[in-house]
Amino acid sequence: MKAKNCKQCKSSVLNEDVAVRTPLFVFCSFKCAKDYALIKSRAARQRLDNKAKKAAKVKHTADKERVKTKAKWLQELQVLVNQYVRIRDKNLECASCDKGPTWGGQWQAGHYYSRGHSSSLRFNLFNINKQCSVCNNHLSGNIGQYTPKLIDKIGQDRFNYLTAHKSDIRSYDVEWIKRAIKIARKAVKRIKLRDYCINN
Repeated sequence: MKAKNCKQCKSSVLNEDVAVRTPLFVFCSFKCAKDYALIKSRAARQRLDNKAKKAAKVKHTADKERVKTKAKWLQELQVLVNQYVRIRDKNLECASCDKGPTWGGQWQAGHYYSRGHSSSLRFNLFNINKQCSVCNNHLSGNIGQYTPKLIDKIGQDRFNYLTAHKSDIRSYDVEWIKRAIKIARKAVKRIKLRDYCINN
């Protein structure tokens, strides 16, 4: 008679008269059959627990998003856009001074036209460029040097577009912001991957 292996301990079962048989498996002893059943039962419980935890996490996230204010949604999107800009410009010098990419201080994403006064340009990528914290925080953007460097970078036509729309007022609804967040997340992921491929 062909030998079979115990499903639990994997030992060869030569005498099937003393083995424990099920419709699917054979075990060398009742103990192995019991151990196998216990392991499977625990695994099934763990799967159910994991499923319940995942469902609770999804519900918790949905609940948090339901009560999240528009300002919080805007802040989340701004963080992603700023992150994209810093990666995009990582090999460039400061947008408004001569600090090079190896400068050891903090790099930020500086708006040429501030997001408070030019709401329609808040997420415009031509309006946002990598800046050192000195220019962005302590010199209010250092606009005197930012202007010629920005024109050199994006061209006169795009600079004229920014200037023409600097006073436009834009109100972003939450659904638009959510869609923009999804797009921005993908853009950050892509640019990180591209940066990794270039440098490795």
